[in-house]
Amino acid sequence: MFPRFTPLFLVFCLCAMALATPVRAALTIEITGGAEGAQPIAIVPFGWDGPAALPADIADIISADLHRSGEFAPLAEKNMVSRPQEGSQVNFADWRATGVPNLVIGKLRASGNGYVAQFQLFDVFKGEQLAGYSIASSGQDLRRTAHQISDIIYEKLTGQPGAFATRIAYVTEVRGANAKSRYSLWVADADGYNPVAILNSAQPLMSPAWSPDGARLAYVSFERRRPEVYVQEIATRHRELVASYPGINSAPAWSPDGARLALTLSKDGNPDVYILSLRNKSLLRVTDSPAIDTEPGWSPDGNSLVFTSDRGGRPQLYRVPSSGGKPQRLTFEGDYNAHGVFSPDGRSLVMVTGESNRFRIAVQDLSSGAQRIVTDTRLDESPSFAPNGAIIIYATEVNNRGVLAMVSVDGRVRQRVTQTEGNAREPAWGPRTSRIKP
Repeated sequence: MFPRFTPLFLVFCLCAMALATPVRAALTIEITGGAEGAQPIAIVPFGWDGPAALPADIADIISADLHRSGEFAPLAEKNMVSRPQEGSQVNFADWRATGVPNLVIGKLRASGNGYVAQFQLFDVFKGEQLAGYSIASSGQDLRRTAHQISDIIYEKLTGQPGAFATRIAYVTEVRGANAKSRYSLWVADADGYNPVAILNSAQPLMSPAWSPDGARLAYVSFERRRPEVYVQEIATRHRELVASYPGINSAPAWSPDGARLALTLSKDGNPDVYILSLRNKSLLRVTDSPAIDTEPGWSPDGNSLVFTSDRGGRPQLYRVPSSGGKPQRLTFEGDYNAHGVFSPDGRSLVMVTGESNRFRIAVQDLSSGAQRIVTDTRLDESPSFAPNGAIIIYATEVNNRGVLAMVSVDGRVRQRVTQTEGNAREPAWGPRTSRIKP
């Protein structure tokens, strides 16, 4: 038995997704396991002197972001000793009495046809400013601006880039009154807000993969009753059919330079890993084996690929130079390891590991080979790293429903990403596409 809806399952069984209940697009994130020792932080409600209500609760969005990371425990508003909006209004002695080491204050003001969000981050005990920015924003981008502020705070206090101002892609299926299914490919903010369906289809959609610039998605579609690979621009919805060879076309993965796709093709008889040039559509065959080779994923430097193969009798992960060559086996624990994805720093792999019909998410250190299981559910699949490598999004099943979930790379912090009804599958975390500069 293989986990459902992965490219490996497609290759072995040539099946489409078998979802059965309706789904709504909006996602809700519920923290199901927190980290001990989260650092207290105070995020004071932002000031606003406009004539109407505050157009977006910037402080609430920041608090939610930092809380979900598991690294921070925002102070409840009722426990705040004051509501400063500028640095000159901060009484550090009062804030030291709360025991909160860091303080965020700010205000929002109208500017032309948009807004400016100003914020400051302070070290309470030293009485020093750690960061201060003014960020211009349109009305519709205020949530993204809040996420960008969260990224700045997170990086300043942890030394690691944040991933709050990023997006995720995922697939849903809606079954109507006539029992016919409708599949959708969605793009949403990393916190589940602002979902947009970029494609709807009467046939299954699978394996969305982000381009490095975050402007395009590659995916598998069955709309012509066979698996084919498309590349679609998110902003314009323009798309191109890039792989429609005889047999299987599946598991697209972008090269770090965005110029090529690694994918699985069976056009020459057996499923093998190929690299497709998007410029001239030339193909390079990377593996050539009587076994099933599938689910390629690029190393961050572009020099090698990880892929799943049953050449040893059971599905395991292998590494091969992206120019072709002799594969090296990477996984030895358990009788099933599949869907390997490199961490952004290239030092580890996340994967689906299975034993006794239980499939969970594991992280393996590439230098030592040590593998650590980070989830406690039974039917996990499709793991994808956040661009900072701190969080993994994946699909699983809870109470017979397909849901998305997130887990920190050390397994301490867990979140469930659910929709009102139905199922969601095939998550992919998008890249970080912009950075705010001082």
